[in-house]
Amino acid sequence: MAKNKMKSKRALTKRIKVSGSGKIIRHHAYTSHMAAHKTTKQKKHLAQSAVMDKTDVKREKYLIQK
Repeated sequence: MAKNKMKSKRALTKRIKVSGSGKIIRHHAYTSHMAAHKTTKQKKHLAQSAVMDKTDVKREKYLIQK
């Protein structure tokens, strides 16, 4: 049995979610900063979750492993 295990990065695990198919779901940034200057359409689209880009997935999955 391995002596040491890598802990998952708790800050990241609280901010993302892994879907059933293995995709990483994230939230958009800039949702509340200067919200009065954003259009309703902008705020509506920023409120929806997004799938993380495939270029970042390998690094992020390494950080959330247990």
